[in-house]
Amino acid sequence: MKLFWFRFVIFSVLWILLIMIDSKQVPVSIIIFALSLGIYFLLSIHKLPSMLYISLAIIVFIHGFLLTNNVMLGVLLILYLLIDASFRLKEKQFVSYFVVTMILTLLLFFIRGEATFEIVIMLVFLYYLILIISRMTVDRKEQAEIYDQLRGEYRNLKRMNLTAENNARLEERTKIARDIHDSVGHRLTALIMKLEMLMIQDSNNSFGELKKMANESLEETRHAVKVLQTEEDEGIATIVHLIRKLEAESHVLVQFTMKQGVLSVPMTNDRSVALYRVIQESLTNAMRHAGSREVQVILGKSATGDISFEINNAVLNPPPITYGFGLTNMKRRIDEVKGTLSIYQTDRQFVVTGSIPSEGD
Repeated sequence: MKLFWFRFVIFSVLWILLIMIDSKQVPVSIIIFALSLGIYFLLSIHKLPSMLYISLAIIVFIHGFLLTNNVMLGVLLILYLLIDASFRLKEKQFVSYFVVTMILTLLLFFIRGEATFEIVIMLVFLYYLILIISRMTVDRKEQAEIYDQLRGEYRNLKRMNLTAENNARLEERTKIARDIHDSVGHRLTALIMKLEMLMIQDSNNSFGELKKMANESLEETRHAVKVLQTEEDEGIATIVHLIRKLEAESHVLVQFTMKQGVLSVPMTNDRSVALYRVIQESLTNAMRHAGSREVQVILGKSATGDISFEINNAVLNPPPITYGFGLTNMKRRIDEVKGTLSIYQTDRQFVVTGSIPSEGD
């Protein structure tokens, strides 16, 4: 929006200079100026901007032909519209508009009898420069589109890799659980049955103790198998998995850093969820308000054994911090698990930092 107003101011200044310096009939020129302003405003919402640009060029041409003493400012205004159009029009539309403006400027000079060899050479040179600018703009847009496509493919590949990795981990856990059940479990069951037969044959107390130990081992094995066959629902490992999933599904690149000892910190499910929601809300704020595509997430272990976290992203001309629903809800979640949260911003960064107590605290 700021860029539009910058272009609008230049357009208006050129028109005002044209009216003040070269206009023969100032009231009529002001009316034409107002009409051109209205058309210029429509450029941001109209579906056919090329027609509006052509209309503006024709208006300037007619005004320069009928109502000015000198055509130089009128030609300058047409050239400015051409430069402005190079950033907005598609390539084919710009080529058409380029030809129209070149014809209009040459006609304006020849009809008014002001065309000289030097002026024609200068116009050709200026149009050549504008054509180069247009080509650079098109190339930049194409590069941006290619980058967006590559970024989309990268997210898709990352999502597929995450799914494949998750499936592979589950398959490996299931295989280990099956192997434990088939080998250790069956052997312990056979041992218990053998001990029961020996107890029938010989009522020795040592066989009863051995049977009790075998039963306990069998129960522990079954519990281990059950744990392996279910997904983890607690701990930092789950947080890491969820962050990677969030990155794959969002439009940001997460620079994720885990300091030494983080993975060994035990966390309950509610504290894991609180930490994840803080990171999720911070990423959402970065996408929505900061316009940043890169976010840095740092997880560490404090001297007291707590989980410390820091999420920061770049900001440009940040407004003052206001605690809306997202930040308020974030603070409430951290307070519920007896953690700490600090939110602040500098001229260039928005930072969310805090800590969450471990399971033993």
